[in-house]
Amino acid sequence: MKFFKYGITLERLREVDIEMVRQWRNSDPVRLNMNYREIITPAEQQDWFNSVNNPKFNYLVIHYQGEKIGLLNDKNVDWEARTSESGIFLGRTEFYSTFVPYLVSVAGIESTFYLLGWKKQYAHILRTNTNAIRFNLELGYRLCDGQEQTDFQQYELTLDNFERTAGKIRRAVKALGGGENRARILFEPADYQSGMAPMIEGLLKDSPYPLQREETREGTWYREISSASYTNQ
Repeated sequence: MKFFKYGITLERLREVDIEMVRQWRNSDPVRLNMNYREIITPAEQQDWFNSVNNPKFNYLVIHYQGEKIGLLNDKNVDWEARTSESGIFLGRTEFYSTFVPYLVSVAGIESTFYLLGWKKQYAHILRTNTNAIRFNLELGYRLCDGQEQTDFQQYELTLDNFERTAGKIRRAVKALGGGENRARILFEPADYQSGMAPMIEGLLKDSPYPLQREETREGTWYREISSASYTNQ
């Protein structure tokens, strides 16, 4: 599966990329901001990939300007309740102080809430990771009740809070997105074999936002006809 919006490409994690992700995950800038901080071995990484390569998890490699730079994820996906836990890290430190994390996050949030009808997203953040907390608050995440003294704090995002809080960021993302403001999704044969494509297609069919479906040699494409109704917030 590949997802395109705002100049970002998100590609479902493949086995060929798990060593790259392991190197990113073991680097100090990433590892020290995680709840689990032990060095991950190749065997442990393989076991982890085997455990998440199913529709309850959606780990996506972030591509920007033709390079792989990080990982976006939705895990513990509840397709019926339409909730999940989201997270992001960049393996390329030169992108930390850029607008790229906002491009990735807004593209993911908009598509998840608007196209898939998501109800809530959750995030867990170390209480000491002030940069990540500030970033998530700017997108509309709010600290869950009873989490004030917890080291690994849970935050939640609703559509109302996203629309109420992130208007300025969304307008900047739209301006910086290189004119690629309409989402495109490509499902490849492996996505149907894994069960991921049928789960997402079931929600896309109920989306109030118009989507064009096309079968090609690459796979099955879904393209937004217009995103103006929700990007002009």
